[in-house]
Amino acid sequence: MQILVLHGPNLNLLGVREPKIYGRETLDDINARLKARAAQSNTELRIVQSNHEGVLVDELHAARRAEFNGILINPGAFTHYSYALRDAIAATDLPAVEVHLSNVHKREEFRHTSVLVPVCIGQVMGFGWRSYLLGLEGLLNYLSDQVPSAPTKE
Repeated sequence: MQILVLHGPNLNLLGVREPKIYGRETLDDINARLKARAAQSNTELRIVQSNHEGVLVDELHAARRAEFNGILINPGAFTHYSYALRDAIAATDLPAVEVHLSNVHKREEFRHTSVLVPVCIGQVMGFGWRSYLLGLEGLLNYLSDQVPSAPTKE
């Protein structure tokens, strides 16, 4: 199984950027935890961080062609206005989970709206770095539920 993990703008600054909001874990720390969890279920991750919307869109297009099974995405600020990412997620026809470190509903009003969540199977937020693991866990469970079970003999 293959999962595409996308980190949006400014997430490369985790650990130093507003640690009271985003915590002290670095992006490398989060990626290591994701890889460790994925290895437990024989899942490969392709992990990409970019501050550029087009790079993320290109990765989504490539995921469809490469027959990935799902997407885990923290779109950062693109959450609130990137119809390009929204449409790219929809075009992949892959299950996607949106994650956020902070509870965006406890923050500024402009952060309360996600244009991506309508094309995602779920959204996890507010658990710091654990949001990523919870999102991955949910996605893996969703994917395992989609696998047809073997016919039973009566």
